[in-house]
Order: sequence, then structure tokens, then C-alpha cells
Amino acid sequence: MSATTTRSRTDPDTAPSADKTAAAEARPSLLRTLVSSPTVRKLAVLAVIAAVLIPLAHAKWAGAGWPHALTVDVSGPLEKSSDWILDNRDSHWIFLYFFGHISQAIITGVRVVYIALLALGWAGVTAGLTLLAWRVAGVRVAVTTLVSLAVCGVLGMWVPTMQTLALMAVAVTASVVIGGLLGLAGGLSELAFRVLRPVLDTMQVLPAFAYLLPVVMIFGNGVPGAVLATVIYAAPPMARLTALGLRGADAGVLEAVASLGATWRQRLLSARFPLARKELLLGINQTIMMALSMAVIASVIGGGGLGDRVYQALSSVDVGKALAAGLPIVLLAVVMDRTIGVAGERLGAPPAEGGSRLLRGWPAWAGVAVITAVITVAGRLSGSQTWPGGLTVAIEGPVNQFKEWIVDHIYTDVPVVGGTAEWAANYLKWVLDPLREGLQGIPWYGILLIVAALAWLIGTWATALTATAAMAAIGVLGVWEPSMDTLSQVLAAVVVTLVLGFAIGIWAARSARLERMLRPVLDVCQTMPQFVYLIPVVALFDVGRAPAAAAAIVYALPAVIRITAQGIRNVDPSALESARSLGATQGQQLRQVQLPLARPALLLAVNQGVVLVLAVVVIGGLVGSGALGYDVLFGLAQGDLATGLVAGVAIVCLGLMLDRVTQPTARRDRKGA
Repeated sequence: MSATTTRSRTDPDTAPSADKTAAAEARPSLLRTLVSSPTVRKLAVLAVIAAVLIPLAHAKWAGAGWPHALTVDVSGPLEKSSDWILDNRDSHWIFLYFFGHISQAIITGVRVVYIALLALGWAGVTAGLTLLAWRVAGVRVAVTTLVSLAVCGVLGMWVPTMQTLALMAVAVTASVVIGGLLGLAGGLSELAFRVLRPVLDTMQVLPAFAYLLPVVMIFGNGVPGAVLATVIYAAPPMARLTALGLRGADAGVLEAVASLGATWRQRLLSARFPLARKELLLGINQTIMMALSMAVIASVIGGGGLGDRVYQALSSVDVGKALAAGLPIVLLAVVMDRTIGVAGERLGAPPAEGGSRLLRGWPAWAGVAVITAVITVAGRLSGSQTWPGGLTVAIEGPVNQFKEWIVDHIYTDVPVVGGTAEWAANYLKWVLDPLREGLQGIPWYGILLIVAALAWLIGTWATALTATAAMAAIGVLGVWEPSMDTLSQVLAAVVVTLVLGFAIGIWAARSARLERMLRPVLDVCQTMPQFVYLIPVVALFDVGRAPAAAAAIVYALPAVIRITAQGIRNVDPSALESARSLGATQGQQLRQVQLPLARPALLLAVNQGVVLVLAVVVIGGLVGSGALGYDVLFGLAQGDLATGLVAGVAIVCLGLMLDRVTQPTARRDRKGA
């Protein structure tokens, strides 16, 4: 070995020189890495834009709130439009020959179904629906149906339940037909699919309240407006799933059918529709669930039925009456979900071996019709068309007494942990109030910049432009402060939802026992309409922003848990096996393998959590949450369509913005891949 080499290894004077050389060589590599990063480039562009625009905006429109000079007063035009509609509703041709016919058709349809249900009587309806459930979904679902209908009658809610079923029958039929036709167009035409997709994406992230104002403006309060609002809200899932099912049909099967000389119609009926059967049934299931949820909310504009009973009870903070009307809503949702779900699984499956022929095909349907007719006649001869009053149980008193007990024992002065009143007060003091003041204290251009940065980092420039424009529209409409109030409630509830949802979801993914325990609970929670979640929180927390946030958390939590658990569970087993072979601990496998690979599912959980929380925070106006939800209710109750419509549009913009800043685009995902 040479002396020079020996010196280079042992002489300390040469070591710093070598380190400096290595550091100098590493700097360009690090710089190239930073420059090549899309995130760094986007942040740099945003920094340049902020450096140019913020001083100009601050110099001209200083202050935290949205500048008055940039608002547009739309109350005048909206009031004129409302007055014109009211003045011409009985004389203008568009109302007489278009909207008038639609309204009359809806009223006639609901009335016919309701009269038919009353004609069958409680015995005929119970027997018919139970036998129908047995025929399409089996004995277990039939028993569930029988017990659920019996509970509706025992609670004294038979007539409101029939009113809700009549409205649901018309609304679901219209939603399935309209959604199916739109989905058919999107499934067979690429152009139609491209046009429909952004519209359906937007409609499915909007809170249900946003659909009430437009129909009220045209049809007024009543059954027609309630049915149309329900159809508008419930049709998009049917359209989306129909289009996806038809577009996802096996190309090989379609090619084989075409090679046999089948016409376009034959290919559609004999190949595409059978191949898309699961998606079509899922679309019907989702449409029914959303229609039931919206039919309850539509009671605010005169839909009647069970929803109206819940609405009136919540307005007077009568928890007993609200629960008596809310339980049938939950039971209807569970029965419909189970019936459609099991029927979808059994459709197309081979018949069970050894089964009687009389229990299959047309003989079974004939038996259902005959037995229903016999029981209906027997019920009419007994002289009781509605549920007998002697078989009802009034739970309002005991429930209200229990609520008073909660107020006396749990609401305040609970040792160590404090009561629910203290929890609500602390949540307001330490979370909601500071967050609201912080959002309202940030300069308006700072909010727009934050929204643009979040949307661009997770998506594309078009995503950022859409989110920023939606946020700016809120300011232009002059409802910046109430929108920040609503946003603060959403963000606070989302943080709690995600912390609990991620923790429970990860635990459920790693524990088969916990997953089995949670599955029925999550199934029931995900079928319950939004309205129902307000009842228990009012009993525990009284009224205000805290109970609205609690209801939003409970409503959104099941979806976050389920999506998180499924994402963690579906991680590639080979990746986990590789990590274990390298000696990774359980915690290291979770942090370094499962969570990174489950990133798309976790982002979807965040997106769904945000959208679901917003939906309940908005209807929290019914229990005193204030902000935009209260403005919508005030507009509906007082006939002030200007206030209600502006708040409704602001809710739409807020929902669109939150969806865009939490939903990664396909382009982003492809680059990440």
C-alpha cells in the first residue's frame, strides 16, 4: 500500500475535505429531487401567485370578512322571481300545461297507492309484504318484515307509515325509471357518459337540504314538491350504477352474442342487462335508501307521514314523540335493505335441491296473492281497516321520563367525568368557538389560497379552480360568515370522525372477532336516515351546535370505519409477507406497508366522512346549530325564498369545495402509481 493511500485514510486533515466534496455532490442531487417533485412545483407556483395577489388584495380590500364591494345582492331578483311564480302559478301556460300536469300526476299516484294500502287494511298489508319478503328473500327476512310492521302498528304509527310508503312507492318508481334511462344512455354512449359523470358526481355530494328550495319555488309546499325533491336526490345512484354496470359488461360475451347475429336490442336484453344484474340491483337498493332518507327530510316542505311526526316532535323537543315516529323509519329502512340485498344474492342462483315445485315460479306468486286476498277479506269483515287501537302502546311518556332522568343524572354534575352538558359546553368553548373565530378571522384571500393549495395538491389545476370558484361564490352571495360557521362545525366533527373511524377501522381489520361484532351494527347504522340521528343527541345534549356535531359524527362514523377496515384488509398479502420476512413488527407493518398501500381507501374514507358530516350539520339547523342550515329552514318556514335559496346555494358550493379538496383525481392516482 502506498504512503499516499495510507495518509488519505489516516490523516485527519483530509477527512473534512472529503466530506465537503461528498456534500457538494449531494446538493445538486437533492436540488434536482426537489425541483422534480410535483408537490414542490405546485407550492412554488402558489407562492408566486400569493406574493403577487395578496398585497394587492390586502391594499384594496383589507379585513377578515368578505369585502362588501365584492358581494352581489341577489335578494331583489329572487324576490321578483318568487313573486312572478306566485302571481302566475294559476295562469301561465308553463304551470298549467307542464308543471301542473306533473303535480297532478304525482298527487294522483300517491293517492292511488295510499287508498290501495288502506283498502288492504292492516292485515292485508302485513300479510302481503311479509309473504312478498318470504318469496323473494326467504324466511328470515319475512320474519323481520312481520315484526317491523307489527312494531309500526303497536307504536300507533300505522297511518303515518302507510303515508310514507305511498310517497316512497311513487318516488322510488320515478327515480328508478329516470335514473335507469339516464344510466342506459350513459352506458351505451361515451358522450352521454362524459356529460353525465360530472353532473352525477356533483349531485351525489350535495346535502339533501339543497334540493328542497328549487322545488318549493316552483311547486310550493306539499306532496308534489316532496316527491320531486326525493326523485332528484335518489335518481343519481341508479343512473351511475346502471351506467357502470352496462359499461363493465364482459366484452368477450358481447362479442360472442354479436357473432351469432343478435340485433342491438337482443344484445342489450340478453347480454348487457343480465351481466349488469348486480349493479342494477345495487342501484335499486341505494335509490330506495336515499329515497327513504329524503322522504323523511321532505316533511319540512309538506311531505307528511313519519317524517312530519319527527319534524314536529323535534321542533318542540319532544323526544318521546320523535322516537315513536323514528323507530318505524329505521325499521322500514332495515326491511327494504335486507329484502333487496338478499333478493339480489338469490337472483340467478340455482333453486335449492329438494324444494317443492309449488314454492317456485308462478304457483308461489299465485299462493301469495290468494293468501293476501283471503287475509284482506278477513280483516275487512272484522271491521278494522287500520291497526286496532287496543293493540297500541304509548311510549312517549316513558321515553320523556327517561329523558328527564338523563337530564337529572347524566346531563350535569356527574362526578369526575362531568355530564353531557359539560361535554357540550367544553366542546363549544375549546373546539367550535375557537375554530369558528379562527376561520372568520383569517383574511378572505387566505381562505381562498388555502382551498386552492389543498385542491391542487391532491388533484389538478381544474380541481383547484373549481374549489376556489365555489368558495368565492359563497362570498359573492354575501353569506361568508355563516358559511365559515358551518365550515367550522364540519371540520370539528370531521376530525373526531376520522380519529375514531381510522382507529376502530384499523382495529377491526386486524381483529376478525371485532369485525364480526361491528358488522350488524354498521349495517343498521348505514341504513338509518339522517333525520333519525338527531333524536338521541337531543335527549343527551339538548339543542345547539354540539348535538348537531354529535349527530354528524355518529352518522358518518360507520362509513369511515367500514372503508378503512376494507382498505387495510385488502392490502396485498405478498407485501405483508415480505415485511414479516424482514423482521418487521406489527406496528412497522401497519405504518410502513398497510397504511401506504391503503392510501386510496383512506382518502375515500376522508371524502365520505366530510360529505356525510356536512349533510347532517346542515339539517342540524332543526336542533339549533344555526348558520346555513338555519337560514334554509327560516326561508322554508317563513316563505323567504331569497334567504333560503342563497343559503341553499352556499351549501351546494361548500359541499362542492369540500368534495374537491378531499377527493384525489384519477390523473393524480395514475401519476402516484
